[in-house]
Amino acid sequence: MFVNCPFDPAYLPIFRAIIFAIHELGFDPRCALEVDDASETRLHKIVRIISECAYGIHDLSAVSLSRSTNLPRFNMPLELGIFLGCKFYGSPPLNEKICLILDSDPYRYRASVSDLSGQDIHCHHGEPAQAIIEVRNWLAAASRAPRLPGGANLVARYDAFQSNLPRLCKRLHRQPGELTHMDYSEIVERWLRKKRRGAPKHEHL
Repeated sequence: MFVNCPFDPAYLPIFRAIIFAIHELGFDPRCALEVDDASETRLHKIVRIISECAYGIHDLSAVSLSRSTNLPRFNMPLELGIFLGCKFYGSPPLNEKICLILDSDPYRYRASVSDLSGQDIHCHHGEPAQAIIEVRNWLAAASRAPRLPGGANLVARYDAFQSNLPRLCKRLHRQPGELTHMDYSEIVERWLRKKRRGAPKHEHL
């Protein structure tokens, strides 16, 4: 699943919540942070990852004016455009892609990307918990995967993981504030595997 969102510190709580939800729901999150290869341009890497993903999550909440340059950031709309281009112009399986478009406010995107009017935009209000619920509800409908846990259950699991994160980092001799994307994904996977092994048998039915 391709994740197209800001990577700045202000957005990190929502980004990490989305990554956790994707792992918990049984999917593999992909983004530009997964490979640090100076021989590959960033755009080429993004195009390659998009081509390998059936699903995409695109958050447009960072399309706002920068305080330093007074210019908007267009990375997220650009990557969404590439994803939609696959769907409109590609041959199978590229044209079978499905995506979720997120924003912080219900109709804010109309002022900056008005061509998206008529699309189903989901709103997380800048809240990690709401982002988890939006991802879960969309993925349940888009993937038709059976027995996915509900949004409230996912949020509770994420809260439990967050509480355990400092202890988990200590075991791995890492600092929570210094985790790379791949470090974080590894810890999420470890925690989820342990929880699933210790779950009651009826939870695996």
